[in-house]
Amino acid sequence: MTDNQFQLSTQPGIQSKTQSQTITAPQTELILYPEFLCASESLAIQSQLSAEIHWRQDSIQVYGKTHQIPRLQSFQGEPGIRYQYSNLVLETKLWHPLVLSLKTRIEQHCQHLFNSVLINRYRNGQDKMGWHSDDEPELGTNPVIASLSFGTERRFILRHRWDKQRPKIELNLGQGTLLLMAGQTQHYWQHTVPSSRRVQEERINLTFRYVYP
Repeated sequence: MTDNQFQLSTQPGIQSKTQSQTITAPQTELILYPEFLCASESLAIQSQLSAEIHWRQDSIQVYGKTHQIPRLQSFQGEPGIRYQYSNLVLETKLWHPLVLSLKTRIEQHCQHLFNSVLINRYRNGQDKMGWHSDDEPELGTNPVIASLSFGTERRFILRHRWDKQRPKIELNLGQGTLLLMAGQTQHYWQHTVPSSRRVQEERINLTFRYVYP
């Protein structure tokens, strides 16, 4: 395998019967669990989150201009935690009981602690996430991000931040899929959820993380 290739391999999940796929690429650690949660449970969770989460649509500053975020979101976690990106400061709301139970399951699965979660609700294919890295100082060095998806399948694309010759990594994250991003991933790679005219259904994504005070 050359430096600019990535490889997908299948292995048993950590402390789980769930199969995992390790995406091998330079300067990144990615593990995908395509069926972390079964379809029926995932559908029930999606319905409850959609109905019970207090969703908000914030605005951010990009290159000096204010833009409304093209999705809805909620930031939950331990009291007193603040998270900032694009001049937007988020303060935690108390854990929704269902979200807290999901956090516990993922912590037990991957043996890593989280104290907050950013939940994004993509109402349809017009809602999207631009290119970025989760590399804010409060996330520490080599943060572990656990991304759990519900609802319709959406494309999740990664690109190397500096080496434009490296091929992009493209994943399809669907109902009940868990993606772990660790190691140097956030230092060297950016990711995006692009818009899609073909998508009409909702997607909800929870990214669990540990925010340092």
